[in-house]
Amino acid sequence: MKRERNVKIVATLGPASNDYEMILALHQAGADVFRLNMSHGDHSEIAARHAIIRKIEKDFDSPIAIIADLQGPKLRVGIFKNGEVELEIGANFRLDFLELEGDANRVTLPHPEIFQALEVGASLLVNDGKIRLKIKTCGSDFADCIVEAGGMISNRKGVNVPDVLLPLKALSEKDRLDLEFACNLGVDWIALSFVQRPEDVYEARALVNSRASVMSKIEKPAAVDAFDEILKVSDGIMVARGDLGVELPVQAVPPIQKQLVRKCRAAAKPVIVATQMLESMIESPMPTRAEVSDVANSIYEGTDAIMLSAESAAGDYPVEAVTTMNNVAIEVERDPTYTDIIEAGRSVLGKSVADSIVAAAREIAETTDIKAIACFTFSGTTASLTARERPRVPIIALTSNIDTARRLSLTWGTNCVITGPVDRFKMAVVAAVRAAVSQGFADESDQIAVTAGVPFNQAGTTNILRVAPCEERLIYRSEPDG
Repeated sequence: MKRERNVKIVATLGPASNDYEMILALHQAGADVFRLNMSHGDHSEIAARHAIIRKIEKDFDSPIAIIADLQGPKLRVGIFKNGEVELEIGANFRLDFLELEGDANRVTLPHPEIFQALEVGASLLVNDGKIRLKIKTCGSDFADCIVEAGGMISNRKGVNVPDVLLPLKALSEKDRLDLEFACNLGVDWIALSFVQRPEDVYEARALVNSRASVMSKIEKPAAVDAFDEILKVSDGIMVARGDLGVELPVQAVPPIQKQLVRKCRAAAKPVIVATQMLESMIESPMPTRAEVSDVANSIYEGTDAIMLSAESAAGDYPVEAVTTMNNVAIEVERDPTYTDIIEAGRSVLGKSVADSIVAAAREIAETTDIKAIACFTFSGTTASLTARERPRVPIIALTSNIDTARRLSLTWGTNCVITGPVDRFKMAVVAAVRAAVSQGFADESDQIAVTAGVPFNQAGTTNILRVAPCEERLIYRSEPDG
């Protein structure tokens, strides 16, 4: 489905977007990628949503990426005798491992691994940071704290530990079961929550076993510190600003977001900016001006994708939220300042033949009347490298591999087209110009740039660049489409 923008939109599915008509409406409004949140809904519900997406994909011949987002290890307090208590600033409060109902003096924290890692002076944040506790003394099964920011604390509220690298694996037992289920279902991306170190990604990759691409969610200070190493072993990144904004000072999140997006682009790996982008549209048909600016700034940064969470999963206006995001993206990308910013962030990094080919294709497109860059890609690498260049013309990613086409639906500017097997460059050119014309990217009188690798159908072989007139689609009428 041809879009009027390059940045991609990710929509989370949930109770508000649970049937064919609504999911189709979201796709037509602008959703390129759908997120299945494994924290909500059982496997039968997840499978039903997955089937609907694949039906829409088939009905409209439009490759769609699906992300299965694992819950990750959730740290929560226990329950209170009366359901909740109010903590006063300056009061003493204990977290321990006793299986007793909590009160104004203590509550259970059923995570012994946390006590093993805690240090005096560290902070504990409860209920998305609304309550802040400072540790005075601690042991193997308790932590005595002073309340620095008080308020109501109730049953099973979440706990964040920003100052300590926790000895927790990124995959809980539930995550392992969900991961296997999602891979067997046929999702394209597995999003890994609460990554702290590259070893967390290694573990997930071993379990995924090449059945999907692995996306690391950056939502812990430890992950920010180890980001370069995490990026190297990840296929993609999600900047999950919700927990990141709880565990770090809120003013630190915007520069971190910009830094991570820039590093992902340099590595030619897709990055999603997520969380609270149009939060008010959960209940309102109109966003706030600040939210619109937030979405726009993420696009100006050059992110591959922007994501809706509760807005599309549980909100009252899911289609309106996607439409708003789509309209903001179109308007931003029409701004000449956008092009200036994007091109100013371009740098010469790669030294391979493929790097040089895609850079040359982008340069030709900017200095001549080229309508599109068509790249034949087996693994998706060539299309990703082309997208890193952020060319001014559309990118047509042609592949015979449906899994590659789906995965690339997340990558900036890529318009994915499924082709038949191609084993000669002549037919690759014919297939490329036919796709460019049929998809509306060029007319028969136009020219496109075509990149490919010989031999075909092997990863990492990009070595040819040709400028092709679109009239060539008429020359080989007797030839198969390739």
